[in-house]
Amino acid sequence: MTTTAAPTPATPSRSRRVIAISLAIIAALVAAFFVFANLYADFLWYDQLGFDSVLLTQWIARVVMFVVGFLGMAVPVWLAIQLAYRLRPVYARLSSQLDRYQEVVEPLRRLAMWGIPIFFGFFAGFAASAQWETTWLWFNGVTTTVTDPEFGLDTGFYLFAMPFYSALVGFLSAVLLVCLLVTALVAYLYGSVRIGQRELRISKAARIQLAVIAGLYLLVQGASLWLDRYKTLVEPGDRITGPGYTGVNAIIPGQTILAIAAVFVALLFFVTAVIGRWRFPLIGTALLVVSAIVLGIGYPWVVNTFQVQPNRFALEQPYYQRNVDMTHEAYGIAGLDKQDFQAVTDAEAGQLREDAATTAQVRIMDPAIISPNVRQLEQFRGYYQFADPLDVDRYDIDGVSQDTVVSVRELDLDELGAAADWQNTAVVYTHGYGLVVAKGNDRTGDGDPVFLERGIPASGFLSEEEDFQPRVYFGEYSPTYSIVGAPEGTDPVELDYPVGGDSGGETKTTFEGDGGPSLGSVFNRLIYALKFQAEQILFSDYVNEDSQILYDRDPSARVQKVAPYLTLDSDPYPSVVDGRVVWIIDGYTLSANYPYSSTVSLASAISDSSNPAPRFALDDINYIRNSVKATVDAYDGSVKLYAWDEEDPLLEAWQNVYPSTVLPISEMSGELMSHVRYPTDLFKVQRTVLGVYHVDDANSFYQSDNRWQTPNDPQADTQLQPPYYLTMQMPGQDSPTYSMFTSFIPSSTTGNARNVLMGYLAVDSNAGSEAGERREDYGKLRMLVIDADTTVPGPGQVQNTFNSDQQVSSQINLLKQGQSEVQNGNLLTLPVGGGLLYVQPVFVQSSGATKLPKLQKVLVAFGDDIAFEDTLNEALDTLFGGDSGASAGDDDVEPTPGPTPTPEPTDPGGEPTVPSDEYQAALEDAQEAMIERDAALQAGDLTAFAEADERLTAAVEKLIELGTQGE
Repeated sequence: MTTTAAPTPATPSRSRRVIAISLAIIAALVAAFFVFANLYADFLWYDQLGFDSVLLTQWIARVVMFVVGFLGMAVPVWLAIQLAYRLRPVYARLSSQLDRYQEVVEPLRRLAMWGIPIFFGFFAGFAASAQWETTWLWFNGVTTTVTDPEFGLDTGFYLFAMPFYSALVGFLSAVLLVCLLVTALVAYLYGSVRIGQRELRISKAARIQLAVIAGLYLLVQGASLWLDRYKTLVEPGDRITGPGYTGVNAIIPGQTILAIAAVFVALLFFVTAVIGRWRFPLIGTALLVVSAIVLGIGYPWVVNTFQVQPNRFALEQPYYQRNVDMTHEAYGIAGLDKQDFQAVTDAEAGQLREDAATTAQVRIMDPAIISPNVRQLEQFRGYYQFADPLDVDRYDIDGVSQDTVVSVRELDLDELGAAADWQNTAVVYTHGYGLVVAKGNDRTGDGDPVFLERGIPASGFLSEEEDFQPRVYFGEYSPTYSIVGAPEGTDPVELDYPVGGDSGGETKTTFEGDGGPSLGSVFNRLIYALKFQAEQILFSDYVNEDSQILYDRDPSARVQKVAPYLTLDSDPYPSVVDGRVVWIIDGYTLSANYPYSSTVSLASAISDSSNPAPRFALDDINYIRNSVKATVDAYDGSVKLYAWDEEDPLLEAWQNVYPSTVLPISEMSGELMSHVRYPTDLFKVQRTVLGVYHVDDANSFYQSDNRWQTPNDPQADTQLQPPYYLTMQMPGQDSPTYSMFTSFIPSSTTGNARNVLMGYLAVDSNAGSEAGERREDYGKLRMLVIDADTTVPGPGQVQNTFNSDQQVSSQINLLKQGQSEVQNGNLLTLPVGGGLLYVQPVFVQSSGATKLPKLQKVLVAFGDDIAFEDTLNEALDTLFGGDSGASAGDDDVEPTPGPTPTPEPTDPGGEPTVPSDEYQAALEDAQEAMIERDAALQAGDLTAFAEADERLTAAVEKLIELGTQGE
């Protein structure tokens, strides 16, 4: 019998190994270059803006924290493994099962002894790197001069130190637990710990190591329990944030006792390491667990059940007062000026005479509605677009402050269609052009906005300024990137703006600013070709030695990158400052660690009908400051940060982290100062807090009998009504000023509250116009507390009155004739004439594809009286006895006659003037015919539909005839 030996496996050729290794090296180099390209592109972007120190600080901090975290975990774990292995018993008798384990583990022992620490070290390094901001804030923290009412510590401890100590304790706990785990595992594998025959045997070396690690762990837990005492001041409870009577007299003392007990048990473990008796530390640990249950759960329950609940207000009053005072401080509402307001509800002639300056600036152009109108009138080409909704601002024109509606004309490359190739999107269509500005308080005879600045090329009061720059390279809708710039004398290729009609020509331009990183070198072109996955950047002839690449062009995105510690307002707005279009953005510093301050959901607070709920990294907050005003130049993208609240401790700390990145307020020009305003999101947060905390004393807070809420928007009933900016004079003010307003109705958990006004809140939003000096009253909160004996209808109730009034509904139905739709504008509430005046513009637009809303009517209400006229001025006169005593901004408007007449006005005393019988009959015929026509259409009865439509036409013609005759 013969056998054939198995063939020897072929050894891989040397060439194959070389090729494999080479390919692996090449792949690693390519991956590394991609990472480098991304990092280098970021550096070029920051360096061009002058904020390279921000990026370098982040890189250095992350690397340092990674190294600290890696070493902080890897070194102790490595030492634990080494000690457990080297101090193993040499001649220990092992079980057969452990023998098999050792046979498996031994070949990998060295790898494991290094690999396990490295493995845990990487996880710890990345976790520590994510905490770099917490660490840097602690290191650069400042004092606040405000102390907490329980421990007497500076609030800076809670803002800066406590988060760091919490992270440090958590990290040390994780390190010690891992060390304890690997020590026990190695000791068991190599016989230092033996379990068998109902007996646990631990070698002396293992005993010392395990006991010391356990003792250290308990010391850390003692520190954690001690820190938990301070954490109670920022933890939400059932009624307030911070400890009440139970917390102060049961929970905090219990945590103190447990912290001391944990240190005592840790000492018992250290003693065990020396004397070798496990009984005492184990008994101490068991007692510690029992004590934690008794002191942490049982005793507080007893105190709350048998002391607090039967005597809640008597015992909790001082802690409620702490919550009220600290909440006022944390949200900047401590200086609220409250005024009792006995609202007048009867309208009389001349009643608005003292409020003439206010009525002259009432905004009737709703920025949320007229965007399609502006687009149709000012777009000029399909590749332009305007924001929706528009923004609001104000300008000083001939010495008079004029409230305006504004928007930037930006690019819309989606409209290029098949022409959207790389050359067009990156080289030709690079910027928008011009700013559209319209009066907020006026209209044309056709119902269109009255423009103060418009057109291509730009014309108006702004473009008349010397060196006005209308081009917008940086905006909310700018292309992803554009390549601009060329040597002097080169023919321009960028489209500047179209000229003439559809077949007209176009002007071209070349960007002359410093707006982006240079593409002058082949290396930089390669970097950005990789970043944007566009080989054209590398090979295109349009890229030259003077080319720049503009990207990250959204104003909010640019500010967020250079100031990552800020939470930005959701409503950046454009203004013209010193001849340049600039975006103005408000930045906030937030915290969830202000003692005894109630927590608010930021997303919920700022969500309303104009702003869907956004997402935030830090949503539940209990401290907010408008610390920074930022500007972004729309032409060159330059970013400037101004320290608006120089006393904010968080901003002070961040300025220490990022030195020389924030300019002092003294650097702000007077013209910029005249355009900054009180930020919208901050005001929304404050009104949310004031719904509960408009009271000053613990008794009112405890009874909760006067809680308010923001009313829902009458046009979007499930969403809150947004606040609004107006130039208006509040009761108690000497003159009108640019302010923001909102109203309050009673709060209800079931949604069944009365829709009547309980309060009216305003904040002075005019910062003045002096360079580097903020106006004294800027940010002053003023609240009118409406007398409970006077019923003032709320926005929902007023809207219902408008909709249900027979005179108004008849005219609305007539406005809807043909292919028309009616849109109700913003419902504004104004404290004038000793009461509350409601104003709502009414727009009419086609229901077809082309939307062109035109202001046709204005609704006004005062008390129970309403009026519905072509202009606000006419409506006010009608409402207030034929002469309101004041003029609105549209007093000189002569509306273009429409197909529908205006019915007889409402009497100022609230009794409607009875129209002629013939006129009233025609109105009723029109309304009845419309109802029958709609019913026939729904039923599919075309014959009945035609008959009803014929009667409707006859009724409308009759109304026109009577209106012409002055009936």
